[in-house]
Amino acid sequence: MLSCFIISHTHVPTGSMIPNIYPGEHLIVNRMPYYYRDPKPGEIVVFKLGGENLIKRVIAVPGDIIMIQEGKVYINAVPLDEVDYVESEESTYLFSDSPLTFPYKVPEGYYFMMGDNRKNSKDSRYFGAIPRERIFAKAGFCIYPFERVGLVR
Repeated sequence: MLSCFIISHTHVPTGSMIPNIYPGEHLIVNRMPYYYRDPKPGEIVVFKLGGENLIKRVIAVPGDIIMIQEGKVYINAVPLDEVDYVESEESTYLFSDSPLTFPYKVPEGYYFMMGDNRKNSKDSRYFGAIPRERIFAKAGFCIYPFERVGLVR
């Protein structure tokens, strides 16, 4: 019962969140925060898409305007400070198969997600912004492998 409403376990199948979360890790995720508040930029969240649970970082919230230009992400014309969680500063946002056009305004009730491993992440650049009702947990704690046990940042 506790796991249904407050916490749950998830397995990470891909490397889209490297260097912060690695494939094969097992995480405890917290469902409580989003019962009483909305996700904030920078938080790592779990959401449903196409029957799967995905883990990505919130980059922009409703009303924000995103611009991706010359390898840099801008939110409301301010460069996104992502040095703490993106592995490389090289131009990793150049992609040709995005259905979105930039600048992109995040619709009300939606959130724009990106993986920390920008070169290897299918995220909102490809599937669009995520409706709030699909976001159900905040990444909390890595429980396996044992050498990586600790808070997810």
